[in-house]
Amino acid sequence: MDLKKLAETLIPDNDLLPPEEYENIFPARELEKGAEVTRLAPSPTGFIHLGNLYSALADERCAHTTGGVFYLRIEDTDEKRKVEGAVESVIRSLKYFGIKFDEGAEIESPLNKYGPYYQRRRAKIYRSFVKKLIEEGLAYPCFCTAEELDEVRAKQTENKETTGYYGGYAKCRNLTEEQIYKNIEDGKPFVIRLKSQGSIENKITFRDAIKGDITVTENDQDVVILKSDGIPTYHFAHAIDDHFMRTTLVIRGEEWLSSLPVHIELHKALGFKPPRYAHTCSLMKMDGGTKRKLSKRKDPELSLDYYRKAGYYPLAVVKYLMTVLNSNFEEWTLKNPDGDYRDFKFKIDKMGKSGALFDLDKLNDVSKTEISKLSAEDCYEFLKEWADEFGTEKDKEHFKNRDYIVSILNLIMGTNGKKRRKDIERAEQGVRLIDYFFDDTFNPAREFRFDKNTVNGVLEQFAAVYEPSDDNSAWFAKLKEVAKNCGFAAEMNDYKAHPENYKGSVSDAAEILRVAVTGKPNSPDLCTIMGILGKDRSVRRLLSAKIN
Repeated sequence: MDLKKLAETLIPDNDLLPPEEYENIFPARELEKGAEVTRLAPSPTGFIHLGNLYSALADERCAHTTGGVFYLRIEDTDEKRKVEGAVESVIRSLKYFGIKFDEGAEIESPLNKYGPYYQRRRAKIYRSFVKKLIEEGLAYPCFCTAEELDEVRAKQTENKETTGYYGGYAKCRNLTEEQIYKNIEDGKPFVIRLKSQGSIENKITFRDAIKGDITVTENDQDVVILKSDGIPTYHFAHAIDDHFMRTTLVIRGEEWLSSLPVHIELHKALGFKPPRYAHTCSLMKMDGGTKRKLSKRKDPELSLDYYRKAGYYPLAVVKYLMTVLNSNFEEWTLKNPDGDYRDFKFKIDKMGKSGALFDLDKLNDVSKTEISKLSAEDCYEFLKEWADEFGTEKDKEHFKNRDYIVSILNLIMGTNGKKRRKDIERAEQGVRLIDYFFDDTFNPAREFRFDKNTVNGVLEQFAAVYEPSDDNSAWFAKLKEVAKNCGFAAEMNDYKAHPENYKGSVSDAAEILRVAVTGKPNSPDLCTIMGILGKDRSVRRLLSAKIN
């Protein structure tokens, strides 16, 4: 068979460059020894999830801790799955978490010398190499219809055989020259398949950068490398792109391990040295005492939008994921509580070999800690950003009063004292936490533990003597006097010695005031809260809380 003629017939493009020229067009990168070139290569489906951030963080850390390059490639070979704005969504979502690309799709960078970074725009490169494989007898046209392939799959399933296009089931593998040209003349659509040289009798041992040595069976499937629309499959495109974008390390989910034999054979057929592969373990969660993979259908926390809408502090999410990615990161943070996580020496071989447990409660703790480190002014900016995008109209209006909210945050966060409070877990919760400082969102469900006369007596008497100019000492002295007048022990020691002689202690009297002013039995320093609210609002709340 005249393979050169066949290649010209199947790939008639007359503007393709010789495959070897691409080695000059996309030369080896000038990087220091040991520098890694990594990539994030999502499909433009519009759904950006925690796994993408998990992988992107590993990619970014591996590249930047070695002085390498992290780039964005869009694998849009499946046009049906494309969603408008999906690429911008990926960039925007990752940028929110501090993950930035050095080059790639929609990235303005002087390093953009290895594009286009959209696979559909690289069709000529792929077709040049498909043509070469046909000329070498390593690829052939397949005219099988979808119905014929379904019949083959059904027969294999019935016979309990491996499904796929291989061996005796590869009907088009040995078509004669006459049969091929007759099918073309008849206008039959075709795909191009790799003519596999592998055998399931042979084993390959592969060194995975995370899991270590992995032994797999050679590929014997004649996989499709070019679809009937002239666009390559993911398998073929990624092999060419990783080579010519000079990728050194591919970090991807362990679900791709089953494709590893195909990818090894494709690199061999193309004459390329494959990049190092590192297969990450799946993100898991505890569910009813058992571990399972995070699910798009069951777990809202899989979507990155969940963390933005809930207002997680982005650095907290990143630092928590770092503990999942590298087991020694948590130990490093204990020694460097104020250290920049980017100073940590990230190691790909420190990543877990089995399921990584994602614990939302632990993330909440990390988020509390990170937010507590902020100044009141920085916390205001963080909460305001969330309120402007996700908050109610009332929230947006509240955050126009910067000085007022900063004074609230100084109290809630304990920024005026030595010990920081960790009351704010997320922006959404933080915004709701200060609702009682505003009359239009103060909606207390007041519940008192004492009878009407006692409650009303405390509220009326304290309202009569309250002055916002009182410091804590003067404020508390007035409270003790009111408490004593209403049957409470003014001194805690007196109450502990003879509780039967009193309705309660001075702290119980303070709780009555607290419930009236904040709607809650627990709050930060009540004297300061009332000072922030001012005399008129404080007194109005005390008196409006009286039991009728």
